[in-house]
Amino acid sequence: MKKLWKGYLKTSLILKITVALVLGVVTGLVFGESASALTPLGDLLLNLLNFLILPLILFTLIVGVNQTQLSSLGRMGGKTFLYYTATSAFAIVVGLTVATIFSPGTGLSLPNETFEAPENPGVISVLLNIVPSNIVTAFSEYNLLGIIFTAIVFGIAISYLRSSSEHQALGEQVYNVANGLNEATLTIMKGILQYVPIGVFAIVANTVGSQGLNTLLELGNVVAVLYVGIAVQIVIYILLMLAFKISPKAFFSQARTPMLTAFVTQSSSGTLPITLNAAKNLGVSKSLYGFSLPLGATINMDGAAIRIAVSAVFAANVVGEPLGLTEMLMVVLVGTLASIGTAGVPGAGIVMIATVFAQLGLPMEAVALLTAIDALVGMGATMLNITGDLVGTKIIDQTEKKKGAQTA
Repeated sequence: MKKLWKGYLKTSLILKITVALVLGVVTGLVFGESASALTPLGDLLLNLLNFLILPLILFTLIVGVNQTQLSSLGRMGGKTFLYYTATSAFAIVVGLTVATIFSPGTGLSLPNETFEAPENPGVISVLLNIVPSNIVTAFSEYNLLGIIFTAIVFGIAISYLRSSSEHQALGEQVYNVANGLNEATLTIMKGILQYVPIGVFAIVANTVGSQGLNTLLELGNVVAVLYVGIAVQIVIYILLMLAFKISPKAFFSQARTPMLTAFVTQSSSGTLPITLNAAKNLGVSKSLYGFSLPLGATINMDGAAIRIAVSAVFAANVVGEPLGLTEMLMVVLVGTLASIGTAGVPGAGIVMIATVFAQLGLPMEAVALLTAIDALVGMGATMLNITGDLVGTKIIDQTEKKKGAQTA
């Protein structure tokens, strides 16, 4: 048993996750709905990952702010927000183009049941939540934007104390405590990573067992078109990396682990600990990835943007009224805002789709049809979401290093 355990620890994480993925599919197909007995193992993985989100964001950001100049932090923040907004809008264009070419939904009919969409909090509400009225509530409800704001404010305050003549010693003490807690969190993360393959196996087995292949076959055209759009977007990421002289091979060697984890868990926030670890291994500045990745997990949704576009074209084709140029432009505008406005809401993908459908006058019954393949499309969309976060973070880091070299 000791040798087996040592061998397991020495095996690369990506190989363990890949094997778990394959075994999960086989188990789900063989045992069907009985595979739901493995659900607690999958839930444990999600709990462990969520357990780390708060300390990772808090301590990584506090330490990161204290390792860079405040002017640099503002500049990086501007670049990050610009990148996230631009790529989300572009992803919708990609989704519309691919969906228009393949025309999913032609020949299908709407279901009889109606669908009531969860309430969309809107962009203004999300922006106001950046400043939490209660820190404890922000932490307990996992308000990521509120936690990021809190961490930055305290990080700046600690940086000010360290630079003041009156409270320098006190500032250093507080910083050392935060730095120590950050290292402790990273140590805990290393242990949790060893459990990831077991959780992945359980989640995949349960998903395949409950969904089966019938759902995939019934709406296979929609799923196929979505994954074509995802593939096109990944090609665009590769071209962007090449333009900024980033090796795609080196990037994906580290990014593939969080990509696979996001694919299985369908949670950008839940994958955050693994995404942060990948950014660290890619050599990205801690002051950057500690800010950009938690923000990206909340507002940057390239995969969800493609999903919105494909879903809109699908619904229009189902009712026999294909989208015109004006409607497509409306999808780009509303879809980009919706991808920010529904950040952190459970079932965010369905909320975003329902929001766009309501704006365009598309039938909500089509949303009910799309919920049947929610898990299948959610996997690919979430995987693309965190890939976009990492690509943007690496590109911004590259521009910051180039600027530093020119200054020097």
